[in-house]
Amino acid sequence: MIPRLVQLLIEKTRDILRIRHYSLRTEYSYIRWIRDFARYHNYRDPKELNKEHVTAYLSYLAKERNVAGSTQNQALAAILFLYQNVIEQQIGWLDDVERAQKPKPIPVVLSRAEVKSVLSQIDGTPWIMANLLYGSGLRLSECLRLRVKDVDFHYNQIIVRDTKGRKDRVTMLPRSLKAHLHKHLQRVKELHTIDLREGFGAVHLPYALKRKYPNADKDWSWQYVFPAKHRANDPRTGVLRRHHVHDSVLQRAVQMAVRKAGINKPASCHTLRHSFATHMLESGSDIRTVQELLGHKEVETTMIYTHVINKGGRGSTSPLDLL
Repeated sequence: MIPRLVQLLIEKTRDILRIRHYSLRTEYSYIRWIRDFARYHNYRDPKELNKEHVTAYLSYLAKERNVAGSTQNQALAAILFLYQNVIEQQIGWLDDVERAQKPKPIPVVLSRAEVKSVLSQIDGTPWIMANLLYGSGLRLSECLRLRVKDVDFHYNQIIVRDTKGRKDRVTMLPRSLKAHLHKHLQRVKELHTIDLREGFGAVHLPYALKRKYPNADKDWSWQYVFPAKHRANDPRTGVLRRHHVHDSVLQRAVQMAVRKAGINKPASCHTLRHSFATHMLESGSDIRTVQELLGHKEVETTMIYTHVINKGGRGSTSPLDLL
């Protein structure tokens, strides 16, 4: 049984996260880590804890639960949010808490032939989505949240809204995908018409747009490009509406396609984005252009793909090949 004090802190954390427009995924993650942190310390009042208590919890995650460094840092971020924004306590001592070192692995990249093989194993709407991940360099979440108004068929571009870092960017719409996407949107519009006829059709709007534009949530332009098959209750408001398709739909489709294609690489949806960047650079695109298309804040992040391009053994020739 969680004590009332801790429960109130969790509820306050959830409220502040929503006021600050954190994603639902981040909200779930932070709440989970804060609850786990409280449980580890027997639900003591967090105001009574100090640096040693936080360090002990992080060590427990690393040594006993064997979590990755990125997971450990995520837990620390949740604890920082609790102290800085919820309890509003002076926490200079948390600055001295050592953060786990993140490994910098070279991204998994598929060759063009492997990408073609994987895409050929996918059908229907997941096929269109997978093509956008590879053809436009979208993240999975960006593809899921794509709205009708942000697909520009005339200029062959996609406007990606509120991306990682809360910025918008423009990326390319593959010409070879336009006809398929256009037919898909015709089917989606028919589904939206049915929803409106049955008294639904209102989609979730970001921030306070619902108050600013009262009827925008039912407007065709604001609908998701990839809506879910069934209506469901909004986890935040409880309103019955049609959300975008669940991320697991495409994740399962890609994983199954990789197996069917006989590819022995740990490929995932994000691998298609990695492959987009690598193949763009291989084709001679400027790294700054690729950086903008991917939405990377720093060019150093994009530079990692240069280590993949024809760099077996760092570009050197094996002495065995010279015999």
